[in-house]
Amino acid sequence: MERRQVPCYVGAIAVGVLCGLLAPGVGGAIEAVVAPVLGALLYATFLQVPIAELGRSLRAGRFLLAVLVVNFLVVPPVVAAMFPLMPGDPALRLGVLLVLLAPCVDYVIVFSRLAGGSADRLLAATPLLLLAQMALLPPLLALFLGPELAEVIEPGPFVHAFLWLIALPLALAWLTQAAARRFRAGRLVAEGTGAAMVPLMAAVLLTVVASQLPRLDGRLGEVVPTVPFFVVFLVVMAWAGRAVARGFRLPTAEGRAVIFTGATRNGLVLLPLALALPDERGAVAPVVMVTQTLVEVVGMVVLVRVVPRLLPASADRSGGTRG
Repeated sequence: MERRQVPCYVGAIAVGVLCGLLAPGVGGAIEAVVAPVLGALLYATFLQVPIAELGRSLRAGRFLLAVLVVNFLVVPPVVAAMFPLMPGDPALRLGVLLVLLAPCVDYVIVFSRLAGGSADRLLAATPLLLLAQMALLPPLLALFLGPELAEVIEPGPFVHAFLWLIALPLALAWLTQAAARRFRAGRLVAEGTGAAMVPLMAAVLLTVVASQLPRLDGRLGEVVPTVPFFVVFLVVMAWAGRAVARGFRLPTAEGRAVIFTGATRNGLVLLPLALALPDERGAVAPVVMVTQTLVEVVGMVVLVRVVPRLLPASADRSGGTRG
């Protein structure tokens, strides 16, 4: 199923669009399913983040520094350059910021491996990436939105969504990892949950689109203008990641992983925060984030073919980039 992620996700979104347009009356019933399905997906996602590897990731040296630089020093200025050109709707802008400012911690590893990137290094770095984005996202949002942030975010639902749909699945996932190291039952749970990642992600895409489209109430056209920004972001970050990888003189496999972590975003993990927005804002931002995911999944298929050309294996032998 990992090899067929793109048709799975595109098909799920297409089914969600059909349900949302042809049977808008069932949107409320479907919306009740979103939280448990999303919680299950996030549990499965966090289960792939090896907390036991956090210490090893901190010793990864140049690779880890390159990953942090591309995600937290390069990405914000790239988003800042596009931000004035984005549509003025605060909820739409918040959706774009939520999805672009946080690096991916799940399927980026799969696509990086398919392109010959160092998936093991990237996997070991994911705990720190996750902790860093949780710490840095609030000040980054405040920097971009300023006073508008208070207008689009109500703290109560936001904190509730964070605790129940991010903090709780994260804690359960790390407890499962601890059990898997000691008990056979824990290992079976971890392996079975990992195998369910693709269908769970497809289920989230389907339910979110089907439940949120009716709430847009004819405003779907407002979301479409975000697509060019997501495409531009992918293109710019592919080249920026290449520049960072070469600047740190990384081996080819690690350099390709840096490109992927800079280009791939964490939309579905942060989706609960968008769903916690009140009124119509809670409909616009999630659809923006799902739109980015669709653009990104297609873009990943392209990058799997392009990145080996951007950073060919011969670089290890010609430029002294061996780490």
